[in-house]
Amino acid sequence: MSNKIALVTGGTKGLGRDMAINLAKKGLDVIITYHSNPEQAKQVISEIEKVGQKAIALALDVTDISGFDLFVTSLTNSLKINFGTDKIDYLINNAGFIYYAAYADVSVDQFDDLLNVHFKGPFFLTQKLLKHINDNGGVVNVSTGLARFSTPGFATYASMKGAIETLTKYQAQELGKRGIRSNVVAPGPIETDIMGGAVRDNKEMNANLAAQTALGRVGLPDDIGGVVAFLCTDDAKWINGQRIEISGGSNL
Repeated sequence: MSNKIALVTGGTKGLGRDMAINLAKKGLDVIITYHSNPEQAKQVISEIEKVGQKAIALALDVTDISGFDLFVTSLTNSLKINFGTDKIDYLINNAGFIYYAAYADVSVDQFDDLLNVHFKGPFFLTQKLLKHINDNGGVVNVSTGLARFSTPGFATYASMKGAIETLTKYQAQELGKRGIRSNVVAPGPIETDIMGGAVRDNKEMNANLAAQTALGRVGLPDDIGGVVAFLCTDDAKWINGQRIEISGGSNL
């Protein structure tokens, strides 16, 4: 029996990298997308192959919806060549970035950028891929703890994540007839490159965020990937339409 296949957008670093490696540890083959750094993608592929699974990387700009048809063609061709199929089993909509800006100062361009990468892009990419996701597969969307509580400077980002949380419920309802589950994970503050590595590198910010967390620290990428990988296994077959916050107990 062939392995199941997961596609992780933005799978070259941070959360996406850890998701991809943990999926491989669960016995899935993995496709990652990268935006501008194929060398980073090759490193992740190497890590996955060390675990004993197949992996490939494809270029994708999640903000450019006009390029999705070309991406789907590239994906299906690559699936046939490398895996002997034209379908995946799981889609993880992970790619993204953050602008920090007070609500009063947000520009239309910033709004549109965050809309495209965190909501419009995943909305239509998932739609385009529906016929290429096997029945009884799944979708995992990525939100944020900031959709549950308010922190000044993140109004735009959190609003898009609130939208993806609502979409997840509708996906779960409408795709359920095919046995496709849709869930959303909501990480708390994580030490990654996002926002220029602020959570990781700004000691004062790190300490303040840790003080707001019941477990007394901010998150690391490997706090997240295993949960996403679990949602892409039969052990999670009865979890559907759910928001799972992975934050160590942030702002309880």
